[in-house]
Amino acid sequence: MWTANVFTIFPEAFPGNLGVSNIGKALPRNVWQLNLIDLKDFPVKSDRIDSVPYGGGAGMLLSPITFEMAYESLSEEARYTKKIYFSPRGRQLKQKDLADMSKSSGITLLSGRYEGVDQRILDHYGFEEVSLGDFVLMGGEVAAMAIIEGCVRLLPGVVGEADSICTDSFQNGLLEYNQYTRPQLFHELSVPEEILSGNHERIREFRLNQSKEITRKNRPDLWGEYVSSEMNKIR
Repeated sequence: MWTANVFTIFPEAFPGNLGVSNIGKALPRNVWQLNLIDLKDFPVKSDRIDSVPYGGGAGMLLSPITFEMAYESLSEEARYTKKIYFSPRGRQLKQKDLADMSKSSGITLLSGRYEGVDQRILDHYGFEEVSLGDFVLMGGEVAAMAIIEGCVRLLPGVVGEADSICTDSFQNGLLEYNQYTRPQLFHELSVPEEILSGNHERIREFRLNQSKEITRKNRPDLWGEYVSSEMNKIR
């Protein structure tokens, strides 16, 4: 079963949004499981799990001794899953990363707090530093939920209309096209005639062109990658 192992000092933050909708319904069906490891259960001397950084500086760092004891509580299988630590200095995660992780047996996430963790934890246990974007949060719990949700929704049987995943943003290197529903006219704004045409090929082409234009305008970085990829296909 696909398992998300999460090291945190705030296990009460979970399951949070992971307990609702299709993601939450999949939990009791044993499609996936959430394994929370409370770092506060593994204190070192003086009942602390952190200490001041060498060389000075503000904040406290998670002790490598605490983490070592917590890590040893993992199953043998969990120790071989991909390990992620959330950090603004990490590389930004991509949809392909989530797709790859969803095909594995699970992931292991370290949610930092305050000033962070001792670097030797990341080095010794092989954690990859990743970021959700160019912004800073108080801790990694929200980021952990985001990644878990992104992976679980790709597991078989979680999303009701599995085909809808194929049209998601980033699936083909482009952002998703605009969507419309009833009524046909809303505050003098009408559904594009191409969508109402009933011609599936015309609709497909219109949506593809919309995706291209939206990507080009909103994410020139993605657009550049898409253009390069398309050029390589015809070489």
